[in-house]
Amino acid sequence: VADDARTLPFVVLVEETLFACAQDGQNQIAKAVRSHGLNRVVVAACTPRPHEPLFQETIVGAGLNRHLFEMANIRNQCSWVHSGIPETATAKAKDLVRMAAAKAALLKPLPEHEVEINQEALVVGGGLAGLTAAKTLADQGFKTHLIEKSETLGGQARNLRRTWTHEDVRENLERIIGEVEASDRIDVYLKTDIKQVEGSVGQFRTTVSTEGLERVIEHGAGIIATGASELEPEGYLWGRNSGVLTGLELDRRLRDNDGSLEAARSAVFIQCVGSRIPERPYCSRVCCTHSIDSALELLDRNPDMDIYIVYRDLRTYGLRERLYRQARERGVHFVRYDFEQGLTVEEDQTGLKVLFSDFVLKKRLQLRPDLVVLASAIVPPDVSSLAQAFKLALDSDGFFVEAHVKLRPVDFAVDGLFVCGLAHGPKPIEESVAQAQAAAARAAAILSSPGVSVGGIVAEIDASRCTGCRVCTLVCPYQAVSLDEDNIAVINEAACKGCGNCAASCRSGAASLKGLTNEAVFAQIAAA
Repeated sequence: VADDARTLPFVVLVEETLFACAQDGQNQIAKAVRSHGLNRVVVAACTPRPHEPLFQETIVGAGLNRHLFEMANIRNQCSWVHSGIPETATAKAKDLVRMAAAKAALLKPLPEHEVEINQEALVVGGGLAGLTAAKTLADQGFKTHLIEKSETLGGQARNLRRTWTHEDVRENLERIIGEVEASDRIDVYLKTDIKQVEGSVGQFRTTVSTEGLERVIEHGAGIIATGASELEPEGYLWGRNSGVLTGLELDRRLRDNDGSLEAARSAVFIQCVGSRIPERPYCSRVCCTHSIDSALELLDRNPDMDIYIVYRDLRTYGLRERLYRQARERGVHFVRYDFEQGLTVEEDQTGLKVLFSDFVLKKRLQLRPDLVVLASAIVPPDVSSLAQAFKLALDSDGFFVEAHVKLRPVDFAVDGLFVCGLAHGPKPIEESVAQAQAAAARAAAILSSPGVSVGGIVAEIDASRCTGCRVCTLVCPYQAVSLDEDNIAVINEAACKGCGNCAASCRSGAASLKGLTNEAVFAQIAAA
C-alpha cells in the first residue's frame, strides 16, 4: 500500500508507522510536515472518529490548518471486513488511499472563529444526579442554575432507604440538598418548566416559567438530569390488595417500620414486572439487586419468614454477587419460571396465591404468600417537549441518547449539552452519581475556557442563489439555519454540526458544506 501511494500525483513523502496515534507517531508526522514543507496530510489507518481530532491538532502544531487533513479508513472498511482475503483487501486499501489523496489535493483551509463562553451552567432536574452535577460545578466556581419541575428536591432518591452496600440514602440526600440550598453559586428554581431554548454552545438562552412567571437564563453549558420513575404495574392485584406492593412501596414500609412486615410468614418477589416485554424491551438493571437486598432485610426482621424470588433471569452483577450468595446461604428460595406459560397473582378466602410454571420442573406451581413484592420497571417521563427544545435525541424507550456510547458517553450530539442519571437509562445510585460528576467535568471543560472555536466543516449559503424557500430551516435538526430580514438563509456556525441536510435539500443549490465539495467527491470517484 505504501509503495503504491508513492506513485500517486502530488505525493512527496510516504512513511510507515506502527502506531500513528501514539506520541512518537504524532511527533513523526509534525516533523515530516516541517522538514518537507508539506501542505496536505493523509493518514491511512483506523476510523477517523476517535483519532481524527488528534491528527488535526498535530498538523495545527506543525503550522497547517486542521482541515488540510484526510483519513483513509483501511482498518474498519478494509482489513477487518476482508481479513480472509488479504490480496484483494490490499487492492482495496490502495483504492481507499488513492481516493483520500485525490480529495486531499483539493482541500482548502477552512476558517474558524472563537465564540465567547458564558461561564454559567444550567442543570435540568433536581434529583440526586442533578444535585450532584450542580454541586460539582459550584464547587469548581461556576454559577449554576438548577431547574426542578416539582416543589421539592431529591427525586426518586426520596423513596429509597439505602444502597446495596447499606449506605443511608436519606441521610446523604438531605446532606447534599442542604449544601445545594446553602451554596451562593447555585440558584434553585422549584415548580419550574423549560419553555424555550435558543443559542448554541457557550451562548445558550433558556426561557423558564415558574408558576407563570417567565425569565431568561443565559448559560454556556447545560446538563439534563430529568430522572425516571417506577412503573405503576397493571395486574397482579396491585392497588386492589394491600399485600401486593412494588419495590419502592416495600422500601417505604421498611423505612416506617411497618409492623405488618414482621408478622408476615412468607413473601414472594416477582421480577421483571413491566420490563423485558415488547412495550419495554430493556432491563431495568437495579431490580434483581434491590429485591435480594429487601429479602435479606425482611429476614433480619423475621428470620423464620419463607421468601421466594421468582424470576425469568437474574443478574446481580459485579460485587453485588455477594448479596446473591448471602441470600442463598440464608435460605431465600430462587425459582425460575417459564415466562411463556405466564404468571398470575390471585386471591381467595385464604389469601394470596401466585401461580406459574417452573422452568426446570416443567410443572405448575402455587405459592401462598402473605406478601407479594413486584420488581416494577423504571420508566422515563414524557420529555419529548424538552428534547425538542434542546434539539436532543431520544431512544425508542424514551430515554435520552448520548453522542457515542464509548467516545462521548455523557455528551449529547449538540455541543455544550450533557446527560446523566436515570434520564439516560436505568442505573443504580452509584452509577448515577459517577455519571453526574462526569457530566459536570465535561461541562466544566467548556466553561473554564474563555471561548470555543466554531466553523470548519459547516454549511454555508450562497446568498445570490437563495430563494428563501425555507426548506433548509425545516430539515436542519440543530436549528442552525434561519432567515434574515432579506429572506436569505443564514447559518449559525456554532450550532451547525455539518450534517449536510440543508445542502442535500436545497433546490437552488445555495447551500453547500465547507470541506465536502462536489469537486472533491467527484475526484474520489474518479480515483476509485
